[in-house]
Amino acid sequence: MAKLTKKQKIAFGKYDPAKQYDLAEAAGIVKEINGASYDASVDIDVRLGVDPRKADQMVRGVVALPHGTGKEVTVLVLCTPDKEQEAKDAGADYVGLDDYISKIEGGWTDVDVIITMPTVMAKVGRLGRVLGPRSLMPNPKAGTVTLDVAKAVKDVKGGKIDFKVDKSGIIHTSIGKSSFSQEKIAENANEVIQMLNKLKPASAKGTYFKSINISTTQSPGVKIDKNSISGL
Repeated sequence: MAKLTKKQKIAFGKYDPAKQYDLAEAAGIVKEINGASYDASVDIDVRLGVDPRKADQMVRGVVALPHGTGKEVTVLVLCTPDKEQEAKDAGADYVGLDDYISKIEGGWTDVDVIITMPTVMAKVGRLGRVLGPRSLMPNPKAGTVTLDVAKAVKDVKGGKIDFKVDKSGIIHTSIGKSSFSQEKIAENANEVIQMLNKLKPASAKGTYFKSINISTTQSPGVKIDKNSISGL
């Protein structure tokens, strides 16, 4: 067993890592055991009872966090000239098309989200090899391929996130910052969990929510009792 660091010993002295807590209590514990000297991200990890290798069990979706993510999201909009001003007015950080496609082909990916239009996907599609591994490829299901680029920019800037189950059946996403109040962390986490519940595949058998944990960037995870969450 790996030797615990001083910070880990302090954290484990404040809660029981084997115990499952209700969501509100877990949010408070995460704030208390955060050992980072900066405003760390708060993450949620949900292990689902699905087989991602099967197309009908691929869980993917978007959710608008009621209190946002707490981080400044850098947005690139790849669009036709007639949509450029709309995107800029909505708060996009970078707007254009061919010049940015060339930059991305050269390896530039210094953005958090890329939004584009169906009419230019033929051009954007060839960037899949660069953007795919970085989870930056625009996707209609995530709301990042749309004719209403202004709304998409505002949604993303306002706290809308997209998520996708990984090959191990786990959803991992950020739900805020350690500076958030206990209530805001709990409400953001609950929003993600409720959306996952709505997206449960009809073909998924057995236990759907196998485990739910929240943590900060440098803290251990806190287990959440799913029975404490309304609607599950």
